[in-house]
Amino acid sequence: MLIGVLCLQGAFIEHIRMLERLGAQTKEIRQKKDITGVDFDGLVIPGGESTVIGKLLNDLDMMDDIRGFIEKGTPVFGTCAGLILLAKSIANDSHCYLGTMDIVARRNAYGRQLGSFATVAPFDGLGDVPMTFIRAPYIDSVGKAEILSVVDGKIVAARQDNQLVTAFHPELTDDTRIHEYFLKMIASRG
Repeated sequence: MLIGVLCLQGAFIEHIRMLERLGAQTKEIRQKKDITGVDFDGLVIPGGESTVIGKLLNDLDMMDDIRGFIEKGTPVFGTCAGLILLAKSIANDSHCYLGTMDIVARRNAYGRQLGSFATVAPFDGLGDVPMTFIRAPYIDSVGKAEILSVVDGKIVAARQDNQLVTAFHPELTDDTRIHEYFLKMIASRG
C-alpha cells in the first residue's frame, strides 16, 4: 500500500511516521515529478497553512493532478488545512482550492493560536479519541458528506465517499485509530 503525503508545508512528517508505524509505505510529494506516473493507493493532505499550501499547489502545477487523483476515487485524508483545501467552499474566505468535498469549512474557527486546545471526544465507530486542535477550522455544514464527529456543537470530522477530513491533528497523538480508519478505507476500495 503506497500513500502519497503532501510535503509542501505543515505537519507532514508526523503523518509519515504514523502511517509507517501501521505498515504502510509512504512517498513524499514535494513537486510534480513526485506524482507523475505514480499510482497511489491513498493521499494525505496535512495541516499547516491552507493559503500557503494552496498557493504552492498552484505554483508547482500540482492542483489539477491532486484533484484528478481524488476525482478518480483515490482515497484522501485531509487534516486541518487539508480539510480547508478539500472543502467545496469556505465560509469566511472567497478562495476554493481542490473543492472536491461537499462541505463548507470555516478557517481559524476557534480563533488565533491561543484558541488551540486538546480534548477527547467520540468519533463514529471508534469511540472516544484524543483530538488536538491548532488554529483549527471546523465544518459549518455538510452536503453529501457524513458527519463523523462533533465537538461542542461543531462538526470536526466528516467523510464523503473516498474523502476523509478532520479539523484536528490525529497525527500529533499516539492514538492510531483514525489513521487505521483511513487505511481500511483504502483496503475496502479493493
